[in-house]
Amino acid sequence: TVPVGSARHVEGIIGRRLASRGVEAEVYMASNPEFLAEGRAVHDTLYPDRIVIGADAAFATGLLREMYAPILEQTFEPPPASPRPERFGLPPLITTTATSAELTKYAANSFLATKISFINEFAILAEKVGADITEVARAIGLDQRIGGKFLNAGIGWGGSCFGKDTAAVLALGNTYDYDLQLVRSAIEVNRRQRLFVVDKLQRHLKVLRGTTIGLLGLAFKGNTDDMRDSPALTLIHELHERGAVVRAHDPIAVPTAKRHFPDLPVEYLDDEVSLAQGCDAVVVVTDWNQYRRLPLAQMAAAMRGNLVLDARNLLQRQQVEGVGLEYVGVGR
Repeated sequence: TVPVGSARHVEGIIGRRLASRGVEAEVYMASNPEFLAEGRAVHDTLYPDRIVIGADAAFATGLLREMYAPILEQTFEPPPASPRPERFGLPPLITTTATSAELTKYAANSFLATKISFINEFAILAEKVGADITEVARAIGLDQRIGGKFLNAGIGWGGSCFGKDTAAVLALGNTYDYDLQLVRSAIEVNRRQRLFVVDKLQRHLKVLRGTTIGLLGLAFKGNTDDMRDSPALTLIHELHERGAVVRAHDPIAVPTAKRHFPDLPVEYLDDEVSLAQGCDAVVVVTDWNQYRRLPLAQMAAAMRGNLVLDARNLLQRQQVEGVGLEYVGVGR
């Protein structure tokens, strides 16, 4: 991801440098944005939804088309760890200008961020009117004009891409005296959603000072140890500020937390039952698959309280309540 205009800017730098040396050469610039989801980058590289090439010269477009031929035509032998999906068709190749290709990446991430913020905004409304946002999301997601992906209500988005790219889009608009109000609102809704989860804890526990809260997950999403702009960081700081003792578990992100956030006011535990020991509430923060199969009975026996706040809507209410715990989701 690069600022819009980068290809033209780099082409100018190279051209001027070559001219200053008296070198005559053909220089071709192209923009080839990536659309890889963190945690599944190999799969998304080999089996992309589309490939976008932005270039002014046909030679540059042709060269990249040749480079991508094995993926566009799916003639390569799939690696055992990343088999070709069933019924996977040939990915389309989009050719355009470099500027359009650069803006495409920002537009894609801004749209996905907005889609998540949209369903989270409706999740709060669902709670107020007594609806279940998981059922609402499934119903609207079956509309082919909308689609079901990125309609999972919860604690909001994090990571390095959405926050950085939406901020960059706002800055780009400002340079042209244009305010992207929809993108700005998506950022604000996402910020509010994290505080909404903290407020839900306070509403159910009444007082957070002196409580012990266990967080299941530190990474901003499952299948990665990336904690950049992770919702867990907001929860840790907010809960600490309100006087709670915070404990945390994550399958792989604890070393990342200790290395990059050494001053976090949190105690790290090695497993979910140890995390639950003495907790007044446990919060599901990251959508790890293993958290769908929690040892709920053992956790219930270890906890001081009985609240499970499912900030990712991963768990089944009946299973949680079946062991004597109180289940609270988002928009449910």
